[in-house]
Amino acid sequence: MTTPQMLAFLVIGAMMVAFIWGRWRYDVVAVGALLAAMAVGIVAPEDAFSGFSDDIVIIVASALIVSAAIARSGVMEVAVRRLAPGLTAPRAQLLLLVVVVTVLSAFVKNIGALAIMMPIAFQMARRSGVSPSLFLMPMSFGSLLGGLMTQIGTSPNIIVSRVREELVGTPFTMFDFTPVGAALSLVGVAFLVLCYRLLPERRPADGGMETAVDIKNYTTEAHVLEDTGAVGLQIGELQGLADGRAMVTRILSASGQRRTPFPDTKLKAGDTLLIEGEPDALDKMVAQAGLSFSERRDAIANASQETGTIEAIVGERSDLIGATAQELTLFDRTGLNLLAVSRRNERLTERLGQIRFRNGDVLLLQGDLNKLPE
Repeated sequence: MTTPQMLAFLVIGAMMVAFIWGRWRYDVVAVGALLAAMAVGIVAPEDAFSGFSDDIVIIVASALIVSAAIARSGVMEVAVRRLAPGLTAPRAQLLLLVVVVTVLSAFVKNIGALAIMMPIAFQMARRSGVSPSLFLMPMSFGSLLGGLMTQIGTSPNIIVSRVREELVGTPFTMFDFTPVGAALSLVGVAFLVLCYRLLPERRPADGGMETAVDIKNYTTEAHVLEDTGAVGLQIGELQGLADGRAMVTRILSASGQRRTPFPDTKLKAGDTLLIEGEPDALDKMVAQAGLSFSERRDAIANASQETGTIEAIVGERSDLIGATAQELTLFDRTGLNLLAVSRRNERLTERLGQIRFRNGDVLLLQGDLNKLPE
């Protein structure tokens, strides 16, 4: 073995160790390996960046750009929510996610297709009360299978097509891989959907009081007033104000009709929004959009008394269990305003005053600081 060959193996080996270690970003490792190869003389300086002119690099980069554009547009999330708004069974959700990822991977980069659908998988897992790992691993396999169906689905297909062109003068066309790739994808999707129970069951450990207090997301409600800039605002624009840390889960019109909060849904005067997110993100969204919390919350906030907020946990012997704030006339009896409710591993879709309290619920209460302990 010649000296350049030994140096090449050493650089590649060090690069693989760095990739596996995961201490540095993969792009930093790749650039470092290139610089190391130049330093030891196995890559000429004038050839260092010649690879960026290759068609394969341009095709892969373009596929990643298209994937990112689709992910940011929210079009897949809108399509899935419109086609299956009431899909709650885990197996049906798994089938939908795997099929969509597999088909999408044939036309955009399979890694990009997986990135597009992962947020939807987390939402479905939370809604059905299962571990996200139930969806994520089958989706990963589905993206690999779907990438086999077309020339651009996965990088090896592009490379093989280039080699064929160099050998026989004609590259593979877009759908030359489809017969074999589609057959493998159908068998793979059927196996993933039928045999998903082979996956190890991963559930979060039950926590005590500290775990309950550590809940980050609350559910609250806010109103769209007629004389504010929120009228006509799209849900996607509204959620952008909270930097992705709060989302609208339900819209109730002035007549009581429920509307699904698609990203392109526009707000109307009199709408009541159920919003879920971190406390500071909820306040930021409401303040910047010109929304209004409940009249009682606003009344307390504007009162002359010294007000404050506390987190309170519903204990296992609490009289609140099974009742709602409306039934208890909580504000009239105690002077406390219920700002938000948080419940572990469950999304709340009822109006704030109609949520039936359970053991372990975390309540965000507002009132007179002198009377809050009592």
